[in-house]
Amino acid sequence: MADELVKVVEGYFTALGEVHRLGAGTKERSYYPAFAELLNAVGRELKPKVICLSDLGDTGAGHPDFGLFTVNQVQKGEPRRGQVPERGVIEMKGLADETWLTAKSIQVSKYFGAYRLVFVSNIRDFLIIGEGPDGRATKHEGFRLADDAKSFWDLVATPRKSAEHLGKAFGEFLKRALSQSVALREPKDVAWFLASYARDALHRVKEVGDLPALATVRSSLEEALGVTFKSEKGDHFFRSTLVQTLFYGIFSAWVLWAREIPRSSPKFDWRAAVWHLTVPLIKTLFQQISSPTQLQPLRLVEVLDWTAAILNRVDTAEFFKRFNDADAVQFFYEPFLEAFDPELKKALGVWYTPNEVVAYMVARVDKALRQDLGVADGLASDQVYILDPCCGTGAFLAAVLKCIDASLTERGFGALRGQMVKKAALSRIFGFEILPAPFVVAHLQIGLVLQGLNGALDATHERAGVFLTNALTGWEPHTSKPLPFPELEEERSKADRVKQEAPILVILGNPPYNGFAGVAVEEERELSMAYRTTKSVRRPEGQGLNDLYVRFFRMAERRIADKTGQGIVSLISNYSWLDGLSFTGMRERYLEAFDTIRIDCLNGDKYKTGKTTPEGKPDPSIFSTEHNREASKWEPRLLPLSASRYMHWRRLLSSGRSGARANANSFWIRRTVIRRHSTPLLPHRCNWVCLLSVPRWWRGISTGQSYRNFSQVISLECKPNATRFSLM
Repeated sequence: MADELVKVVEGYFTALGEVHRLGAGTKERSYYPAFAELLNAVGRELKPKVICLSDLGDTGAGHPDFGLFTVNQVQKGEPRRGQVPERGVIEMKGLADETWLTAKSIQVSKYFGAYRLVFVSNIRDFLIIGEGPDGRATKHEGFRLADDAKSFWDLVATPRKSAEHLGKAFGEFLKRALSQSVALREPKDVAWFLASYARDALHRVKEVGDLPALATVRSSLEEALGVTFKSEKGDHFFRSTLVQTLFYGIFSAWVLWAREIPRSSPKFDWRAAVWHLTVPLIKTLFQQISSPTQLQPLRLVEVLDWTAAILNRVDTAEFFKRFNDADAVQFFYEPFLEAFDPELKKALGVWYTPNEVVAYMVARVDKALRQDLGVADGLASDQVYILDPCCGTGAFLAAVLKCIDASLTERGFGALRGQMVKKAALSRIFGFEILPAPFVVAHLQIGLVLQGLNGALDATHERAGVFLTNALTGWEPHTSKPLPFPELEEERSKADRVKQEAPILVILGNPPYNGFAGVAVEEERELSMAYRTTKSVRRPEGQGLNDLYVRFFRMAERRIADKTGQGIVSLISNYSWLDGLSFTGMRERYLEAFDTIRIDCLNGDKYKTGKTTPEGKPDPSIFSTEHNREASKWEPRLLPLSASRYMHWRRLLSSGRSGARANANSFWIRRTVIRRHSTPLLPHRCNWVCLLSVPRWWRGISTGQSYRNFSQVISLECKPNATRFSLM
């Protein structure tokens, strides 16, 4: 959409220039068509679409120049009878008029009294007039293209150059302007506004160039996270990290302020946000970034003022009815990153994991602990330490807490459950995350879950075991440079203690499949070296081992198989390691290291088309719904966990129904049982004698494709001195 906004703004400048060169028509109305087309082009991308219509009837306040209607208010190009423009009205003035003075005019006051939302413009200045907390007309947000008429026409004279410079920021402002009257009750709507303001902030931060004042923060993050921000893309990662920290620090503070009883102030003030932040690291980063000496050169003060104004418009009672739901917390971050920085989201492989998949994986791990490792209480056992090394917004950790609560309920612990679950969250359930925004949301989500389970954290001295750290480094004792901020030093120290000392028994999650160019560290690269050598199979070929998820697999395998000596790894991955020629050593290593391998295929390979169910119906992926957010309502039965010398591969097949609301009966399981051959053979060359049917990838037919979509849930279970294998 960002490139489209630039094109739209370029078209606006071009159309204005053509009218101006003609030198005909009135100063004000001649430019109406170009202005209306600009708003309609932006409005077409909104949901619902917003349409700019002229020649409104007189409702007693006069005739506004334009009305902003949602598509459902319009029939055959005309507003439905009696409809008031949902997104407000527009009052246009001549180019020489000053918008902020016009906003005080009698006519604007009349329009505000009738419509409660007025958009005032002279085609170079734009101002939104809406309701304040007291119901009076208040200036919300504005945008200026040029200081005066001459400067404006100079800008319009070079439409492409000017659009490339201003188009994204101006387009984002217009999108917010056309969305102003949306009732802010839904978390996704709040996330959209936050992302829009964050994009504006990121644009301003990029324009500043070098950030010498933030050099200390940059070097500290590099050292603490074990990464290096190299080249242009590394610099982008750092700046994006700064903006995310700033905005999610404000959002976190707003959530805590809104839940205060009584509230410490009648309105939320982002300048006081630091007083509401409870995680020391986030508080410190926020202080460093939000100080006046940092914000003023970056021109971010007004953007944060607009952000606070939007947050003060939220219907908090309705918002928290939805935000308390685990789905809403997860929906909140991924849409934010998609809208704010889609390049970073794609590069890091940040995807929403459907709750049904999360719950299934957690239940499967719980059952494997009981049946395979003999842990009678499963995840509820005080001896089971759990790690999500790429926890994102905390979906898996929240599901683990709920699973523990359910287990304690079955065992009759009653009112004691809340404190027991809280103890687990504080002492043996850990999450690592490298991006500040999901790190903040994870703390919020876990706090909400614990509160719902009657185990609320004491914000003065308790925090969940989620740490801002690089999960792929720091697992061995090492000497680190001292950090200038004690809170960063403490965060790194606590994360390192988990990595080096905690007896991790379970590693589960959904690791990113790719690394972000420009963010590199040598210790990460060394992780995949173990899979580059082989004993009895052909050497790996190609570049597949460079995929980031492979490093997460190696980290997990080393931690469970080599250090703890027993445990479970349950991760989501793509297909590539199962049949790619790059992964011969990886497959060989797993056959040596793990007692049991079970694979559940979630049918997520986007490169395969024409797939069908056993009944011949279309067979879409569980991840194939819009934005990968809506999950099919599937509830696969936890079959007995087969042991001994069999490998089981299961494919979960959908019924082919469109949409995301298929029920539990809409899925079948196709099982393949494979016996391991007694003679060691190359894993990619018919290692298996098939009793029913052999999956293509075990027959050694490699397509050479690098699958990108997550499509497998991998459960690897390890016991000391194990010699038997099964794949399920």
